[in-house]
Amino acid sequence: MKKIILMCLLGLMFSQTEKEISKKISAEFEKNYNSDEYQEIFKMFSDEMKTYLPIEQTTDFLKGLNNQAGKITSREFIKYENGAYASYKTTFERTIFALNISIDKNSKINGLLVKPFKESNLPKLERNQTKFILPFKGEWTVFWGGDTKELNHHVEVEAQTGALDIIITDVNGKSYKNNGEENEDYYAFEKELIAPCDAEVVLVVDGIKDNKPGEFNSYYIIGNTVILKTNNDEYLLFAHFKQNSIIVKQGENVKKGELLGLCGNSGNSSEPHLHFHIQNVEDINKATGAKSYFEEIYVNGELKKDYSPIKNEKIKNK
Repeated sequence: MKKIILMCLLGLMFSQTEKEISKKISAEFEKNYNSDEYQEIFKMFSDEMKTYLPIEQTTDFLKGLNNQAGKITSREFIKYENGAYASYKTTFERTIFALNISIDKNSKINGLLVKPFKESNLPKLERNQTKFILPFKGEWTVFWGGDTKELNHHVEVEAQTGALDIIITDVNGKSYKNNGEENEDYYAFEKELIAPCDAEVVLVVDGIKDNKPGEFNSYYIIGNTVILKTNNDEYLLFAHFKQNSIIVKQGENVKKGELLGLCGNSGNSSEPHLHFHIQNVEDINKATGAKSYFEEIYVNGELKKDYSPIKNEKIKNK
């Protein structure tokens, strides 16, 4: 079975009081960054960090950040993440990012992460309150799904916690026929994807080419995409549609079971499959994901109610 890969980021809150060493190092980082002194920032790295991010890559990264975001105009300490990273709401000339810096016992930077800043007052979402059917017809197989890293690599991605990657497999457990070199070899390719419930279409992205199996498009990770919004303010994200197959439009209302488009292999996807998850806000860069529960589905031939499927289970609607 070919792997299905998505990018991920982590986040966990700890102490809320900024340490003096964090204050000193982050201020020095800001000063050197705004002065284009990238060599000086490299000197602030631990030996391990220098190995992980050599001077050429450090310079390229910081120059790219400067070109995209501009200089830092202000910073505000927010919290510690993962027990080590001091996280700052950092206002650049053209955008706002979270700047995370971790420091070792020798006062050297041993971790550096820049990611979209997410406000802490966003809506909470633990699971869907809206009743869902599965977003497809026929029987599919859960490739990634569950609460642990072993069952579901999405659990490490805040916006994708509870996400499902779903494929179609044959009696031998294979997701493709022939040699699997063409998208048409995959059983999930061009299969219909449907709305799990009544909802509003709030985002449609189409026109992204399907990958050749085994290749990835890391520029637009989720590929051709539909996001639906329920009356309970749950945002349902469908990723990797086939190019130009989406038939719904932004602003439309859809009914449960209505066709959205066809399963494809666009975005950071190695084979045709459906990526589906729910989240608390529309913007995936700011969102927190949650588990999806389906009202009545067959799981390995057994009827289950209000169930969230896990890896390797074969699932279909009642």
